[in-house]
Amino acid sequence: MDRNNRALALGALLLAALALGGCSSSIADLPLVGTPADAPTRPKEAGAYLPVHDLPPDREEAAIPPAERAKIEAELVAARDRQASAAAARDQATK
Repeated sequence: MDRNNRALALGALLLAALALGGCSSSIADLPLVGTPADAPTRPKEAGAYLPVHDLPPDREEAAIPPAERAKIEAELVAARDRQASAAAARDQATK
């Protein structure tokens, strides 16, 4: 039993070392895993955070012309009304 306890303790120690070591190194940097030969080199310093609060400038013209937007909105309203009336008719038929 002493041998089994020793093996269990070594396994737990190895698992703990791998878990804690994972915090400090990347798996891709390990020599056995590595990166593909055609992968770009990594920068020495970590990149900065993305500028999530910087908004792009306003467009000079609308993405969708106003006439086309009105047409799309009218089609969506008509589809919503058709679905509502079909649902109401289905509810009446089930009662």
